[in-house]
Amino acid sequence: MLRSTLLTASRSPRLRALVAGAPVSRSVVQRFVAGATAADAVAATRSLLDAGLTVTLDHLGEDTTDAGRAAATVRAYLLLLDQLAAAGLTEGGRTEVSVKLSAIGQAVDAALALDGARQVCTAARNAGTTVTLDMEDHTTTDATLGVLAELRQDFPDTGAVLQAALRRTEADCRDLAGAGSRVRLCKGAYQEPASVAHQSAREVDLSYVRCLKVLLAGEGYPMLATHDPRLIAIGQRLAQRRSPGSYEFQMLYGVRPAEQRRLAAAGQTVRVYLPYGDEWYGYLMRRLAERPANLAFFARALVSSS
Repeated sequence: MLRSTLLTASRSPRLRALVAGAPVSRSVVQRFVAGATAADAVAATRSLLDAGLTVTLDHLGEDTTDAGRAAATVRAYLLLLDQLAAAGLTEGGRTEVSVKLSAIGQAVDAALALDGARQVCTAARNAGTTVTLDMEDHTTTDATLGVLAELRQDFPDTGAVLQAALRRTEADCRDLAGAGSRVRLCKGAYQEPASVAHQSAREVDLSYVRCLKVLLAGEGYPMLATHDPRLIAIGQRLAQRRSPGSYEFQMLYGVRPAEQRRLAAAGQTVRVYLPYGDEWYGYLMRRLAERPANLAFFARALVSSS
């Protein structure tokens, strides 16, 4: 019932206006979202780079069922990449972009999403950087990996995302651990059925470590996306045999910023996942609907800067 209520709230203009006007909502947005415009995203990116961090940018929006909106999202990415390159912020992959296929028309037409992804990848290459395809719920995993395979034929540095919560992910890690393959490993934020996903936090953590061992033993470029102090420590220990710059840590914008800077100061590559855009309300409500426990996560984050 809570999931249904949150999803209904995500589509309500009245509730959006109410939540958007609340002081605590503004605090959440300012803490976790770079801003509404590409200029806001560029400014936040510059600040993070100056602090010794690297960045991946996500233009907010997903579950698009309109071709016009999908095309607008693609244009937003092209504008962002143009502005990042003009500002000199993309050299050496210091700044890249993350793209959700559902935001660029996956539910409308598979060919539309693939074409949009190709446009973004081309713009990223022209800007001197790369793209990572975000992963969504398990019903889209095969389709997303299929698009990844298509894109890697022309853009071999396109990154993948795998979710340790899914039972299939250890096998997917083996498939994607080859030379040059960039893979972000996260726990997974979606509430998935037991038939396809581990259900307890302990099971997910154990899966994460197993998957991480596979990626670190391979020839690819693992991206360890976690805020969990224990998993970060395990990741550092397992990565000791790797040379600096052959892997990285990733964390969300506004979450444990002191830890992000500590790791960077210790010589680790740390990439901050930086969302921007005016679709923050729907984004936040859908995250809560997928896993209502995220509400406690945001509440804790608001009262702790580290």
